[in-house]
Amino acid sequence: MINRVQAAWTLAASLCVWRLAGMAGAPPVEMEDVSRLAGIDFVLRNGAAGEWRQIETMVAGAVAFDADGDRRTDLFFVNGASGPNLRKQLPKDGNRLYRNRGDGTFADVTAASGLTGDGFGIGGAAADFDNDGDQDLFVAGVGRNFLYRNRGDGTFEDATAQTGLESGKGWAVSAGWFDYDADGYLDLFVVNYVAWQPGVDPPCKTGGVRTYCHPRHYAGLPNQLFRNNGDGTFRDVSATSGIGAAIGKGMGLAFLDFDADGRLDVFVANDAVPNFLFRNEGDGRFREVGMRAGVGLNEDGRALSSMGADARDVNNDGREDLWLTANANETFPLFINLGRALFGDETYSSTIGKATMAFTGWSNGIFDLNNDGRKDLFAACGSIDPNTEAFSHRSSKQANQVFVNQGGGVFVPASALPGAAMHRGAAFADFDGDGRVDVAVTRIGEPALLLRNVSKTTGHWLGIRLRGRRANRDGLGAMIRVRGASGLDQWNRVTTAVGYGSSSDRVAHFGMGPDARAVEIEIQWPGGAKQVLTDVAVDRVLDVEQR
Repeated sequence: MINRVQAAWTLAASLCVWRLAGMAGAPPVEMEDVSRLAGIDFVLRNGAAGEWRQIETMVAGAVAFDADGDRRTDLFFVNGASGPNLRKQLPKDGNRLYRNRGDGTFADVTAASGLTGDGFGIGGAAADFDNDGDQDLFVAGVGRNFLYRNRGDGTFEDATAQTGLESGKGWAVSAGWFDYDADGYLDLFVVNYVAWQPGVDPPCKTGGVRTYCHPRHYAGLPNQLFRNNGDGTFRDVSATSGIGAAIGKGMGLAFLDFDADGRLDVFVANDAVPNFLFRNEGDGRFREVGMRAGVGLNEDGRALSSMGADARDVNNDGREDLWLTANANETFPLFINLGRALFGDETYSSTIGKATMAFTGWSNGIFDLNNDGRKDLFAACGSIDPNTEAFSHRSSKQANQVFVNQGGGVFVPASALPGAAMHRGAAFADFDGDGRVDVAVTRIGEPALLLRNVSKTTGHWLGIRLRGRRANRDGLGAMIRVRGASGLDQWNRVTTAVGYGSSSDRVAHFGMGPDARAVEIEIQWPGGAKQVLTDVAVDRVLDVEQR
């Protein structure tokens, strides 16, 4: 019966509108899969050939960014089809770039883009690292990472060697851009997973059935921090910054200023070992304080299989919170920032604990999906193993999950998105420019999903796109406060580092509810400069240049 239901969901995925209704008080969210109509035919490959290589289950992320500078968000998919001792890559099994035509369709421009790539890709991160006005792209993977410089016309060149980013640690999963020293140039944080070699995976089993191995069978790796020299090159400062001293098994990452000292800190989600929270000391060094801050373990004192991570203010109190995904039977932890550099685990009191117990989550995001002024939660779900049915009553293919913010610290699980699959990466953006946040999701062995947000009962909205002058050109790291006419204050940090192995649009999105105007917008730029705008019309993307 379960398989029939899943088959029916898959068949209906491109035909049905899915209504995700929360309890009274929160407008419903509606999404439809428009992948086929949009012309997106990317299939995520992992090179699996029955040998249960650990890298196979870890693929792969999605990137939402403006590749060609036309102010429409394009889509890049990372693929893991080729790599050490894996079968030969098929013609369409590599990385893929789709250009947003602006009419609801996308064009596959991979061949001319220079992004076809090589190797076994896991994650991607987009940003303008050289401040030339074009979005560049970093691709993390097994054995080798790549930095692609945008030529300014939507095509890219491999700049890995000339920028000094060849010194990978063996297996990178995620990466993110931020200006940790506020010098106006974006630095790169690379999250590394475990030490893996082809042909050395132990024969792991669950219930007598062959499965992928628990991470305890592999040694952990340090993460890496590369400082931007401002001349198109980078310097590895992992050792001098203290980042390299912490050995973990990293998967997702998020940037936040958890202690409100004006400096960006780094959270790293670790797999089955305590999570890291690197506090920026302001002198080029970081101190790991995850356990002290209350985010290293869950409230039961357990290190979870933490995968995706996003850091945003979910309760509109001006402090950035953390939401993670993890394995089935572990829950998806929600850590609320209490101030005083401390977090409280509100997973169960928010109802998320019970609602996520049966799911394995990968990429995730905190976005206001119904524009009511409260940020909701989205998680891409799918089992680690493709044969979960052989040793469990659960399915390996799972539906994505949405949790609707009711206010008061409560998130109600909406009806699950139909279309169960082995979901992995997720990238967020308003792809069609209608003011509602959409989601692109990768699926192992199946075409990617493009979930168009078609919610009818929504409020006003405002997108803010920054252009730094003294700060980095993308304005990454800036904190924006928007006050609506009703008096509601909201905060959003400008970032592209969202979820697991994925990167989202740099436009900061605000659901405005009933407010047709923003009374005040305050921008705190990286470096501390503040800029205030008053009486701003909404229902548009507002471009703001640093004064």
